[in-house]
Amino acid sequence: MIKVEHLSKHFGKVKAVDGISFDVKEHENLVLLGTSGCGKTTTLKMLNRLIEPTHGKIFINNKNILEQQPEILRRGIGYVLQNNGLFPHYTVGENIAIVPQLLNWDKKKIQHRVSELLEKLHLSKAYFNVYPNELSGGQQQRVGLARALVADPPVLLMDEPFGALDNVTKSKIHAEFKVLDELKKKTIIMVTHDVQEAFELGDRICLMDAGKIVQQGTPADLLFKPKNKFVEDFLKEQRLQLEFKAIKPPQPPEGGTLRLNGVVLSRDVSMWWVMEQFKFKGSESLSIYDDQDREIEKLGFEDLMSAFYQYKQQQTHE
Repeated sequence: MIKVEHLSKHFGKVKAVDGISFDVKEHENLVLLGTSGCGKTTTLKMLNRLIEPTHGKIFINNKNILEQQPEILRRGIGYVLQNNGLFPHYTVGENIAIVPQLLNWDKKKIQHRVSELLEKLHLSKAYFNVYPNELSGGQQQRVGLARALVADPPVLLMDEPFGALDNVTKSKIHAEFKVLDELKKKTIIMVTHDVQEAFELGDRICLMDAGKIVQQGTPADLLFKPKNKFVEDFLKEQRLQLEFKAIKPPQPPEGGTLRLNGVVLSRDVSMWWVMEQFKFKGSESLSIYDDQDREIEKLGFEDLMSAFYQYKQQQTHE
């Protein structure tokens, strides 16, 4: 869906982004991770031409974006900012409706779509006519996300979208983010400096430093097959928690399901999430069902811990 080739951005003698290449599959969430000043936000802004590259090529859906009019390009890209970027003198409904109005949607279609997104993002219709300063930080961020999603763009760019939120609100929005059907249909590139967030939300991660990509791969790749000492050191302080987020519980056979308290789980749930259910929700076992809907295994806390350490040992020997 997105292909970046030898992309660079120079500000005078400073190489903010220095010859990076990566690709993103359709409906994948790629996270650009790194410390402040590593080039991740500059990279993101080049993808919708808020910043023009010095060198390199960017293709979205096999089209070179540098050969398109920027305003046409941006109609197919949603953009979410850290501080949400809401217009303070517009109501919630007016903020979300900006892009559809530019696209000349009729009023009924706009109102239906805005109401639909408010409901999906757990904001009641009562918020339609309130102003951003009347909302909490988490509510403002949901409105910013709704505005980016309203025209149903295939690509979503997110620049530190949850960076201004407190940990409790951030955790709640992360959980909503992972199950929102609107986002499952998007190809997403997200910028963050939060390692836990990257491991929780990213399908793959590009770890950047000084304008270059040091390593790209799945969260498990970065943990268990680090390319160099920089990668090891970057993840070292939070390693155990990251391992629980990178490792998945034992998986059912094809066509089978994982169930917790009778509820079918996504195959993408992490060991960390399952352990949280054991600790805080009183769950006692994780059940694995085959494609005939027969329970073939029941795993308690000790079984899951054993599977976790077995997986770690296997990765180490590889």
